[in-house]
Amino acid sequence: MDTTQNNLDRYAAILAEAEHIRGISLAKDAWRRLRRNPVAFASLVFLAVLSLLAFLTPLLPLQSPYAVDTNAIFSGPSISPLFIKSLAIDAPTAGEVDSADWINKQFGDINGFNRALVKLRVAVFGPWSLNSILGRDELGRDLLARIFWGARISLLVGLVATLVSLVIGVSYGAIAGYLGGRVDNIMMRIVDVLYSIPFIFVVIFLVTILSEEHTKARLESMGIDRITIFFFVVGAIYWLTMARVVRGQVISLKHEQFIEAARTIGAGRRRIIFRHLVPNVFSVVIVYLTLTIPQVMLFEAFLSFLGLGVQAPAVSWGLLANQGFRVISPIKIYWWLFVFPSLALGLTLFALNFLGDGLRDALDPRLKNK
Repeated sequence: MDTTQNNLDRYAAILAEAEHIRGISLAKDAWRRLRRNPVAFASLVFLAVLSLLAFLTPLLPLQSPYAVDTNAIFSGPSISPLFIKSLAIDAPTAGEVDSADWINKQFGDINGFNRALVKLRVAVFGPWSLNSILGRDELGRDLLARIFWGARISLLVGLVATLVSLVIGVSYGAIAGYLGGRVDNIMMRIVDVLYSIPFIFVVIFLVTILSEEHTKARLESMGIDRITIFFFVVGAIYWLTMARVVRGQVISLKHEQFIEAARTIGAGRRRIIFRHLVPNVFSVVIVYLTLTIPQVMLFEAFLSFLGLGVQAPAVSWGLLANQGFRVISPIKIYWWLFVFPSLALGLTLFALNFLGDGLRDALDPRLKNK
């Protein structure tokens, strides 16, 4: 009797103690652990600030990335004076500043959203812009402005191409892993065959075909330009590893009790795959995404460096590095044209890799509440 009473008292004490303990979800615990990782959290802040500045680039007090100044060819970095009247040369009156022709001349053929930001930028800062604190290129164009405008394409190609690979890879891997058997074997052998094909030759082949004049004109008539094609072509070749990762996770989960319960209540294959299995592997997918984005960005930079990726007048970090490399000679090295675009790309790639490592640790359920 005393033993039973002692057990009841012990259980009551445990329950009383448990009432004061608040549970924490995996997401909140992952965020808490990510904030405790100073390198990963600093990388997250850096990427967030960079993405915001790239998104709002037309609003920033920068010079036009396309404006040519033959009097300042190959000018080095300068901070004196810090601000100059760069937009007053071609737009002496306020009416011309608001005109569509002047905006197209200064900033190229931009969409309505960017056009609205440019008008707001002129209304706020007037003709004043930051001086060429990172120098100018062989045509006298401001390198700082070109780096910021290039960040938009470099980040966008990494994001869009990775999302394309996400959709294809997750769907393909989840279907193969859940169905198993002969279907799984056939689908994975297709992946093995695709792995044996050099991707760079595939991209060169596709970009060359799609850049043919007749094909290009047909695609442009449908509102599809070269850069859009480039985004999807790069994304369409980076899904293979994603498919294998998701397939392995799905195989380990498809015999769990919650999947058996879904089958018991009559859930179909599509619902089980995309409503139950895919959300449960998303933590692994998110980590892999942060590691895929730098690979895609580096691949785009490599292709642009070779002249096969982003084409002028568009600008990306890889294209800027290529332009800087082309003007290096034994007589004169214009170091800023190569160093600053490479530094922007390198810092972004480092941040993405550090963030991926931090997310991998933060989203590991085995480390929950540690």
